[in-house]
Amino acid sequence: MRTRLRDRRHGELVRRYLYSSTGPKLCTVGNFRARLCRRMAETRRMKDDRMIRRSEALADGSADHDLRALYERGGWERLVNGVYVPSSRLAGLTEQERHRLLIDAVLPVLSEDYVVSHRSAALLHGLPLPTGGFERVHVTRHRRGGGRTNAAVTVHCAPSVSSATVDGISVTSLARTVVDLARTETLPSAVIAGDVALKRCDRRELDAELQRARGWKGVAQARRAVNLMDGRSENPGESQSRIILRENGFDVEPQVEILDPDGRLLARIDWLVNGVVVCEFDGKAKYTKYLRQDENPGDVVFREKVREDAVRDLGYPVVRWTWADLANPAELVARVARAVERAAALPPPLGSARSTSTGQQTRAHLPNAREIA
Repeated sequence: MRTRLRDRRHGELVRRYLYSSTGPKLCTVGNFRARLCRRMAETRRMKDDRMIRRSEALADGSADHDLRALYERGGWERLVNGVYVPSSRLAGLTEQERHRLLIDAVLPVLSEDYVVSHRSAALLHGLPLPTGGFERVHVTRHRRGGGRTNAAVTVHCAPSVSSATVDGISVTSLARTVVDLARTETLPSAVIAGDVALKRCDRRELDAELQRARGWKGVAQARRAVNLMDGRSENPGESQSRIILRENGFDVEPQVEILDPDGRLLARIDWLVNGVVVCEFDGKAKYTKYLRQDENPGDVVFREKVREDAVRDLGYPVVRWTWADLANPAELVARVARAVERAAALPPPLGSARSTSTGQQTRAHLPNAREIA
């Protein structure tokens, strides 16, 4: 009996010896787990994800109270239940960067029939998103029925899922992601994301996804958003401005080239509204984006003024606005409407306007009284 007990104790010491990071010296009972946790932490720090998962830690011989101690001593944070990340890794991260870590944390515990979707897929596809709403990872499962939500994951269910692979992760396709956003997000958020997506996908792909989504919740809202999307938009301010104008009945053609009477390119403008009014959105980046070597923003402003004067000389009224003006859509709409009315009383503009989407060149169009109203 004593021999068997002695053998078991000897086996325990050998096991501790094998887990020891101190070479041939035996670990004492008191410091064995501390050393093991230290080794685990050091090993994880060498990896890019720098995460400790409870399941892996238990398989390595640790225990739950070791993980609690690791968390309570500081230096580590619980990203989700059962996943720990060094505090230094989280420091300074934006909410979207933290959400990207959250995706890596939750995916291994989900089965293969889940694909990342909605806001989470939009993040992986590189689409612009407003702040907030990144507390949970959105996934979609190919099945009928309702979804569910817990502290870390929102599960959606759908009878069909168009998928792609981004960074080795199964996600909804770009077009499907846009339609999901259009069904669930605000109109401006969905259109801004869709404008960016249309630089990489075809509108026919969006229409096909809308067709698959017939009868789903929010599909009518999605159709409205998709109809407003335009890949020629160059920034969120332009997208939001175009939404306001089109929702108020204006004919808005983005990124139009203005030609002088000799057919020479005079300017490329943000929008030609109702064929006769030049509209421009002035974001902060506008006066740094076009800086030439050894120039300052004042030089860009001067060139912009010369360009605007040349456009006015052709007979086009010009309306400009900034982000602050977008906070008062009614006033912006009134300003553009007044400009359209002024244009109706003027002779047709000289030269011509050319759409950058088709390359078609036309004479400026004067709206009739019904179009102005």
